Amino acid sequence: MRQDAEQPFFQMSGVSKSYGGAVALDHAELVVRSRCIHAILGENGAGKSTLLKVMSGVVQPDEGNMHLDGREVSFASPADANAAGIVCVYQELSLIPDLSVADNIFASNPPRRFGMIDRRAQRRQAEAALARAGAADINPLSKVRDLPLSRQQMVELAKGLAREPRILILDEATSALTAADVARVIEVLKRLRDEGLALLFISHRMHEVKALADECTVYRNGRHVMSFEAGTRSDNEVVEMMIGRKYAHVFPNKPADQPADDQAGHRVRVEPVLACRDLAWSDTLQGISFSLKRGEILGLGGLDGQGQRELLLALFGVLRGCTGKIEIDGKAVSITSPVVARAKQIGMALIPEDRKTEGLMLPMSVRENLSFAALDRMSSAGVIDRNRQQSAVDRMMELLAIKSFSVDAAVGSLSGGNQQKVVIAKWLIRQPRILLLSDPTRGIDVGTKQEIYQLLRRLADEGAAIVFYSTDYDELIGCCDRVLVLYEGRIKQELVGPAITEQNLIASALDLPVGQISPSTGVAL
Repeated sequence: MRQDAEQPFFQMSGVSKSYGGAVALDHAELVVRSRCIHAILGENGAGKSTLLKVMSGVVQPDEGNMHLDGREVSFASPADANAAGIVCVYQELSLIPDLSVADNIFASNPPRRFGMIDRRAQRRQAEAALARAGAADINPLSKVRDLPLSRQQMVELAKGLAREPRILILDEATSALTAADVARVIEVLKRLRDEGLALLFISHRMHEVKALADECTVYRNGRHVMSFEAGTRSDNEVVEMMIGRKYAHVFPNKPADQPADDQAGHRVRVEPVLACRDLAWSDTLQGISFSLKRGEILGLGGLDGQGQRELLLALFGVLRGCTGKIEIDGKAVSITSPVVARAKQIGMALIPEDRKTEGLMLPMSVRENLSFAALDRMSSAGVIDRNRQQSAVDRMMELLAIKSFSVDAAVGSLSGGNQQKVVIAKWLIRQPRILLLSDPTRGIDVGTKQEIYQLLRRLADEGAAIVFYSTDYDELIGCCDRVLVLYEGRIKQELVGPAITEQNLIASALDLPVGQISPSTGVAL
């Protein structure tokens, strides 16, 4: 730890916050030092985000106090916190899609000349903010809506840096970034630390914590558990502090691949549930061909933006103008819309990447969100059968251990992990045969991730066929029976069994040669 970082720059003591009957913070403590990167760790619902919202003026605490530079402070709004030099960059974007990058960066305080916005100065300052954020390649005149999600997140970071913070808070701000952007952000944050900033960040990616943190603080159930110097506790010790119990193996065991035989001992050919032949769309998907069997988890790997999300959308009938052939149970089908995809004869479900904008209706209740995808199965003559609805909702709440003080509470009031469980549960009510998942564990805690991994394997064991896109190599290695690595809209490599390694995944993603894969053993030769 640096000698000049010993004295607390910011301190929070005895801070509590409740929402109705739910306690988000319970006499929480936090000490932040200048020239230090401080990781805030804990499960979803542990109180981390509420803590940072109190610190940045978004919500007001019920009790407790805060000190900045040795003087007591309180913030009635984010503007007050910004004025004091505390700026927060959130996982949920605050950008306006139809405005330019520069307009978004300076939306609240643009440079002016003669009372008018000085466009030249704004562009110049936006370029400087983007360069400081490690995103000098982004054109400040580009519309935000034209940028992929990972680049939008970099704009959000530049927007925070443009406010010249003394304390910069990142609340899961790297969860949507590509591996290349994360590497750049890590270097940027280290440079900012060396320039004298204090930095706080929330991340559920332990490798980011190892790469970045100088100090760590763990919270559980709204309470401070422990603060310690980074590197002085093992991963298992940290996770056990977070979840309050012994940490079991992260990924469930994969089943042995045993070919089916008939009673006479002859090999039985297992027909695929889903097969694609030369699937193409625009310039993004080019000649995609693969098959998927019952009980199989098929991973999609590769660098972000190589067509993985578009492949899932094409399978689910979202994209228009796709060519090629899709077969279900050996029969050609035309999936022209999500309504067709989810119909009983196909039985497909899609868990989208962004739960808040694509998966949930945040102001509506947990009950309504859980029921939405299966209302046709809960209704008769257009009238919802309330008993059938309640039974299905109760079953899903128990199956996925969704934590909510009421099924009538707004789903937006749940923690991120429980929101993700609702997104998954609303489709499981339909008992899909084919489940498509797009980065489903992004921004959720390690305990909830483990529950989702176990759920996916259990669904596969019960006969579901699963396509699982993830930007996390560990998930592809730990969860998947096969992985298709995409590069520029094509399947670059198929990895099977023991050949699913980080080295092979990275090499394939970068269009580099890997060892020849044995079709019989799946082992790299």
